[in-house]
Amino acid sequence: MSNKNALLIINDLHAKIGDKTILKGVSLEINPGSVHALMGRNGSGKSTLSYTIMGHPKYEVSQGDIKFEGNSLLNLSPDERAKLGIALSFQYPVAIPGVTVLNFLKTSLKAVLKRDIPIKELRPMLKAKMQELEIKDEFLSRYVNDGFSGGEKKKLEILHLSLLKPKLAILDETDSGLDIDALKVVANGITSLNKEGTAILLITHYQRILNYVTPQFVHIFESGEITNTGNHELAFKLEEFGYEYFAKANPVASTNSTKEVNYVS
Repeated sequence: MSNKNALLIINDLHAKIGDKTILKGVSLEINPGSVHALMGRNGSGKSTLSYTIMGHPKYEVSQGDIKFEGNSLLNLSPDERAKLGIALSFQYPVAIPGVTVLNFLKTSLKAVLKRDIPIKELRPMLKAKMQELEIKDEFLSRYVNDGFSGGEKKKLEILHLSLLKPKLAILDETDSGLDIDALKVVANGITSLNKEGTAILLITHYQRILNYVTPQFVHIFESGEITNTGNHELAFKLEEFGYEYFAKANPVASTNSTKEVNYVS
């Protein structure tokens, strides 16, 4: 039985691109303020799940439902979902030449919060978050992601989320392309966001970011399904044994059925 207090409820979700089905019966519940890690290898459907939750028009839901605070999202556009309090951090943030970081942040805040934020109100908010993320002041005058390093792109994503303060943040491989120092800074930013009340769905290949962000739940994603769920120790077992071990050992993964997944403690 679903938890009526859950922030996000995904029930038997199937999604496809054209004739190709990618999600094959995903069910997941996320409570307010919780942290979930979704781990899977390339091509397993992790990013498809994030885009489907956000309402990307490329992905068609053929079965199941996504509910946020008790209401279905399926007929809502991406911007309507954003205004409800859902945010997606991209694996490969795009560059926007000609648009400064400051204008980008100010405009996106206005779109989601439905009010204009005066610069004198925005700058103190920015200053605190930028110090936390080790971002220099001149960063605000640069064009969005234009010539940015991998670490700078991901820091901007976390800065953006920190200002928006969404109810749910979906982080699609935020750790990719980060060196050790940048990883720690970004992870600390994610933790701060969670402490302020944002629920986190952290999508990743690797266990390393989970050294700094501790999830209550870890899910293994294989062939368009969640095949195993456990606490944070599952990530260490995955690091030790690899995805292939869990795929072979789990009847759900090998048969693509929608039976109850294995819980690993």
